[in-house]
Amino acid sequence: MAANLPSNVHVSQHPSLQAKISQLRSKSTSPRETNALVHEISLIVACEALSKSLTAVPGPQDQTPIGADYATTNVSPSSLCIVPILRSGLAMVDAVQTMLPQLVPVHHLGMYRELSTLDPVEYYNNLQAGAAAELAILVDPIIATGGTCAAAIQTLREWGAKRVLVLSIMGAAGGVKQVAEEWPEGTELWIAGVDAELTKEGMVKPGLGDVGDRLFLTMGK
Repeated sequence: MAANLPSNVHVSQHPSLQAKISQLRSKSTSPRETNALVHEISLIVACEALSKSLTAVPGPQDQTPIGADYATTNVSPSSLCIVPILRSGLAMVDAVQTMLPQLVPVHHLGMYRELSTLDPVEYYNNLQAGAAAELAILVDPIIATGGTCAAAIQTLREWGAKRVLVLSIMGAAGGVKQVAEEWPEGTELWIAGVDAELTKEGMVKPGLGDVGDRLFLTMGK
């Protein structure tokens, strides 16, 4: 599957991650387990993505508890932010923050798919004008048609972000391709797994179901 995707798409091959995805797929997985698995999978994806997207740079001198001098290490770029797509993107934020050396701003984009057309509709945006981060880390657990994530990338580009790093758990091949091609020179996409198709309702198949409903206990609303 990965061989048929654009070069800016990176599908994880981590064995533990693949096992965790198989657990997350199951309809018998409890809400508590679902939350834990989304966090754990996000940690692995973030670790892999950030190891390739950040660079270690020398920082100021400091001292160890025994009084020995040493040079600290910072990361570049230093201008970072995390942008979850509401609702389900919220579940990935803590994992990404954990993988960074210090807390970074979190901006929120509220988007949903219009049921009849599956087109993205933006209903909330708290990106601060004139304060764009050099690297915006966009988190969205599921990429189905790709329309919502692609629209979010365009919003971040118009905001002034120099690069967008998309972190996701599961996507349909066609949607992942659309996201990767929205701004190929400025976007890298790291994802835990890719499925081949969508249902007629626009759900990834076999997929993970509606992750937002599973996370926030709103199944059958």
